[in-house]
Amino acid sequence: MGQQVFLPKFHIEECLEAVRECLEKGWTGLGYKTVEFEEAWKEYTGHTNAHFLNSNTAGLYLAVEILKEKYGWADGDEIISTPITFVSTNHAILHQNMKVKFADVDEFLCLDPADVEKKITEKTRAVMFVGYGGRFGRLDEIIAICEKYNLKLILDAAHMSGTRVNGVFPGTLNGIDVTVYSFQAVKNLPTADSGMICFADSELDSICRKYSWLGINKDTYERTSSTGNYKWRYDVDYLGYKYHGNSIMAALALTQLKYLDSDNARRREMVKIYDECLASNNKIHIIPATYEDECSFHIYEIAVDDRDALMNFLAENEVFTGVHYRDNTEYGMYSYGQGTCPRAHEISKHIVTLPLHLGLSDDEVRGIANLVNDFVG
Repeated sequence: MGQQVFLPKFHIEECLEAVRECLEKGWTGLGYKTVEFEEAWKEYTGHTNAHFLNSNTAGLYLAVEILKEKYGWADGDEIISTPITFVSTNHAILHQNMKVKFADVDEFLCLDPADVEKKITEKTRAVMFVGYGGRFGRLDEIIAICEKYNLKLILDAAHMSGTRVNGVFPGTLNGIDVTVYSFQAVKNLPTADSGMICFADSELDSICRKYSWLGINKDTYERTSSTGNYKWRYDVDYLGYKYHGNSIMAALALTQLKYLDSDNARRREMVKIYDECLASNNKIHIIPATYEDECSFHIYEIAVDDRDALMNFLAENEVFTGVHYRDNTEYGMYSYGQGTCPRAHEISKHIVTLPLHLGLSDDEVRGIANLVNDFVG
């Protein structure tokens, strides 16, 4: 089947045993393993709060809605975000009738602090920072800008599971109001699909837990006593959603979490092999990373002049690649941003995502790199 750009690795027997516990207990939904994973994630990362959800996207939607409600943001207010991301990042802003104000990217394909500061207006309320490919970029400078202008900061950490900076998880840094992770099937900590939202403010964490379960003020697990007596009386505090995670996904996540650091270490080994093989080719631009020895490296990207021709050549040789991501201002609903982020627009025409997954051997990584060098010569 050739070399896929993504291929999840599950510790299958351990995952099945964890799922078996849920089935034997007769509890597959909210509570039980979801609580266990939330506690494990807090212990692993240092986050004060962590709430398990059905996806990163759900977490981004909740983050914007809850902050908007808490701080009285108005329809039409702006959140500065990047055009180089999956559309769910920016959809979360649009869903709240707010405007995405696009800022350009830097050499790490993360938000460029200088352009972020230029894009601040009287309507700016927050910044949405995407840790592209697991990269920290210049997040510390973005934090300083948000503090200077009294803006809230949302960290879309979909790619950042396991990323550290000097041993610290970026989402726990002072100045970040909420961090959202992804545990979708091909992410560094894979389940079938799930995510985690981590508010710095415990009050907002409490509100989020209600929002994610239809606004109900007690979850089903809380309402089932040890004697089996179901406490059916509850109130509904918010017009909420069914965004919570379930115990099957949490069981997978608890198992996979044990291997996250070693899996990321292996990713960094493969990145170094790619770098060593490609660095001397002056027609290939490698997307760099700050703190590369602690980066999760969810994806490995290069930029070349003729991206499509390279992708076709690699596919002919059973190496399948991807593009992460298309400049969002090329989509109709965000076309008002065209021309405002020239670097993002240019790089999105040239970036290619090469295979980077735990099924690859060192020789296979070298083989892919050699094919790239053969074509881009």
